[in-house]
Amino acid sequence: MKSTREKILENLMENPQSTINDLARVVSINSISVRHHLTSLLAEGLVQGEEERHGVGRPRMVYSLSQKGIERFPNRYFELTSRLLDQMKETLPPAVIDKFFTDIAENMIKDFEKSTEGFSTEQKLDYIKELLQKQGFSVSWKKEDSRYLIYENGCPYFHISQSHPEVCSVGHTLISRVMDIPVSKVACVLNGDSSCAYSISEEKPEGIHS
Repeated sequence: MKSTREKILENLMENPQSTINDLARVVSINSISVRHHLTSLLAEGLVQGEEERHGVGRPRMVYSLSQKGIERFPNRYFELTSRLLDQMKETLPPAVIDKFFTDIAENMIKDFEKSTEGFSTEQKLDYIKELLQKQGFSVSWKKEDSRYLIYENGCPYFHISQSHPEVCSVGHTLISRVMDIPVSKVACVLNGDSSCAYSISEEKPEGIHS
């Protein structure tokens, strides 16, 4: 039988950005007990928490697996995905592979069924955060001088991207499409950075139109 701790970790793998009440419902224990387990998991570095605003009032804490937590799970599906990508790269030209990953990002946006027409820059950033969190990332952004920085933590594609860095283009493409302006990748976990990060200029370059 799975322990409460294992149930919490499995639920966070499937449902990142869960609250204590979300977890209490899933594992059928009270929120005080969930908080106790989360304190231990946070101390071990298996879980990470961040504040999330939701309407009026104080922010709430939401929890996701850390990279260390993700790595605890069996990686058979990573191996299968890696084999499939190996086969594709052996049989298809690079341009087709590039389009494959671009189409994945485009379909993620379409599946979310939300128009960003009329959105401000910060509304688009919140939308990107919501989109990427649905894919298993822990995402945050901040304004720094005349640019915005968006951070991806706990990458769910980390194992795959080590052998197939093309996978990283999915997040980059998704952010670029939503922002509708050039986006620069300024940090990457594959290069030893603590997270992947993107720089977005506050000003839309001349010649770029929505």
